[in-house]
Amino acid sequence: VQLQASGGGLVQAGDSMRLSCVASGRALSGYHTGWFRQAPGKEREFVAFINWADSSPYYSESVKGRFTIARDNAKNTMYLQMNRLKPEDTAVYYCAKYKDGPVFYKSSYDYWGQGTLVTVSS
Repeated sequence: VQLQASGGGLVQAGDSMRLSCVASGRALSGYHTGWFRQAPGKEREFVAFINWADSSPYYSESVKGRFTIARDNAKNTMYLQMNRLKPEDTAVYYCAKYKDGPVFYKSSYDYWGQGTLVTVSS
């Protein structure tokens, strides 16, 4: 499966932005998926996870209450709605297909998109 993330750009603190991740080559239906991000000079970190069957989400503490993960299985697309953005949210955001293991470990995911850059200015 190939994953293509898009929607990044430059926004100001407090603004909102929605990222999309489109899958091709294989339907997303039947697979859990998630978002990670990597800030300059830092490790890639978990952001959010969504269950394919019931869309139940799981968030990192740093984004809980501000970000919302969603997916449309019919469109093979996953979304990340980001509200009240902060400068510390600046990072390259990656979508990924879950394989197994703890959802907050990047090693639990086996397919990754190329990433989309989100820059939040203060």
